[in-house]
Amino acid sequence: MLRVDVLLLDLVIVLAAAKLFGWLARRLGQPPVIGEIVAGILLGPTLFGQWIGDDLFGPDMRPALTALADVGLILFMFVVGLELDQKLVRGKGKVAASVALGSTSVPFALGAVLALTLAADHANGKTLPFVLFMGAAMSATAFPVLARILTDREMQRTTLGGLALASAAVIDVLAWTALAVVVGIAGAEAASGQWQVLLAVPYAAVMFLVVRPLLARLVPAFERAGRLTPGLLSLVLLGLIGSAWATEWMHVHFIFGAFLFGAVMPREGAEHLNHQILERLEQLAVLLLLPMFFVVSGLSVNLRTLTVGSLGVLAGILAVAIGGKLIGSYLGARLQRVPSRQAAALATLLNTRGLTEIVILSVGLQKGVLDGELYSLMVLMALLTTAMTGPLLRRVYPDRRIARDIAEAERAALGVTAAYRVVTVIPGHPADAGPLAELAADLASAKAPAEVVLIHLQPYPQGRQKVTTGLFTELADMTETLGALEALAAGVRRRGVEARVVSRFSADPAGELPALAASARPDLVVVPREAPGYERIVAEATCRTVTVLPEAYAAGGPVAVHHGPGDAAAHVALQFALARSRPLLVLGRGKGTSLAQRLARLGVDAASAAEAPPEAFVVAHESVAPPGAHLLVRAEQDADPVDWSAVVPAKV
Repeated sequence: MLRVDVLLLDLVIVLAAAKLFGWLARRLGQPPVIGEIVAGILLGPTLFGQWIGDDLFGPDMRPALTALADVGLILFMFVVGLELDQKLVRGKGKVAASVALGSTSVPFALGAVLALTLAADHANGKTLPFVLFMGAAMSATAFPVLARILTDREMQRTTLGGLALASAAVIDVLAWTALAVVVGIAGAEAASGQWQVLLAVPYAAVMFLVVRPLLARLVPAFERAGRLTPGLLSLVLLGLIGSAWATEWMHVHFIFGAFLFGAVMPREGAEHLNHQILERLEQLAVLLLLPMFFVVSGLSVNLRTLTVGSLGVLAGILAVAIGGKLIGSYLGARLQRVPSRQAAALATLLNTRGLTEIVILSVGLQKGVLDGELYSLMVLMALLTTAMTGPLLRRVYPDRRIARDIAEAERAALGVTAAYRVVTVIPGHPADAGPLAELAADLASAKAPAEVVLIHLQPYPQGRQKVTTGLFTELADMTETLGALEALAAGVRRRGVEARVVSRFSADPAGELPALAASARPDLVVVPREAPGYERIVAEATCRTVTVLPEAYAAGGPVAVHHGPGDAAAHVALQFALARSRPLLVLGRGKGTSLAQRLARLGVDAASAAEAPPEAFVVAHESVAPPGAHLLVRAEQDADPVDWSAVVPAKV
């Protein structure tokens, strides 16, 4: 028998636990949904056994809690459908479709194969729905959680973030469609051939062709009222709940009716209307009812029943879920020529499951497609794949690359030409830095448009006096320094490259130069070994760096490069050789010979050699650093391979 006092106490406990564990998850850099599900698991039979389960969350209380959670789920799925932005895919349709297809099909196929091996123990006589459901569950991506991860890192404005959102939006549609088919099959079997499930497709057509034009009439009514009136909101809620009821009556599931109603809401000219609807409903759904859904979902998880054999099943689920997503997404991106680093980051982001996965698993549990043990294991998979996204993303796509992408996005948003920026640190007196500025101009001239930023920090004179004559001396020194720097900049401009000067006094040049160089948002940093703060400049740079050794300024002859890790050193050597019209020698056999032959076919004066001649200008990766090198190149770990055919024609 339902006791209202126990129900109210349950609500207090559930909401308090959801907020506490959601806050702890956020403090640990994880989405709050992870903490909310963990809270449900801890409140359920896993930690307290039957003690709390019988007294607070017993059989009499579960239906009421589940009903409230389902209302929250209806509101949430409506919000998901309403926020499904078709603009995300514009301009990215081909790439997003390829990534989404790979990210969906590979884990779906692997999940179906895994399900066939588990069917004897877990299918409960529903082999076909079970196999299809496992495939659909493995292929899901949590669009809302992914959006939160990107927003927390300010990646939503970057090319990578936009592509991830576009791909996830397509995956969402594919996953929900597949789930609707699976649930429809399961519903038809459970209903012993009842005819309602056949109405699902016509119902979707009616929603788009009839209901959507009718809903568009809400926009002029909203504009006349100037606000979202209770009457307009009531119409939206009536339509939402009615749509959810219709799909549930058809033996599909109410989440599809809610999602579909959100998807058919008007878009053109309805931004303010939809914004106010979201403001009203998100507060109720996100703050109150949705956390309850995740906690109630966690209450159904009982890790005490798992055995040693369950660990083997969990390992198989994780292997299929993680491997299928990463491999499928990566291959889909690479087929569209997305660089390998970005493709790996994209695959990592799309491995996020969290919220969407829990919704799918709850549907499977309610429809009897999943049993309690497999539901618990799949929930653990959802938690682990979501929790691993942040740390793995930092490994695959470091924060320095994200910072560079954000800077490029900001420049594009401001309408600033995205020039290739070479920051050059000038040590000592600028009058002696002519060869260094020429080297920077050589490396910048390979791109167009390009810009060289000459940075120089002048230390205060030793024992400077705080008197008028001391001030005049400092001003005279600065004037002379700026004149020398402007002469360097003029020489760079004569090469057809823009140049800027950044110079000032500093009490600690070694301490300030790294931050000053980074603040210029460079694409390449050129720094002499003797520059103040050299080690920190190279270590903290967010881009490729070129270390100039003292012997470089007098070196002539051909440009020789040690073909070390990646293509960074070879790329810099090629830029320098083309700018100075010198032949290029690629040192080393195997890959070195292959690269020399490829560049020669592209029209470059390139050849391979066993060692550099004494008069050569030698470029090498810093990890090689052979004796006699003139430039040492440092690239980001596992930098993307250079597309030589795109580099060479600009100069040859």
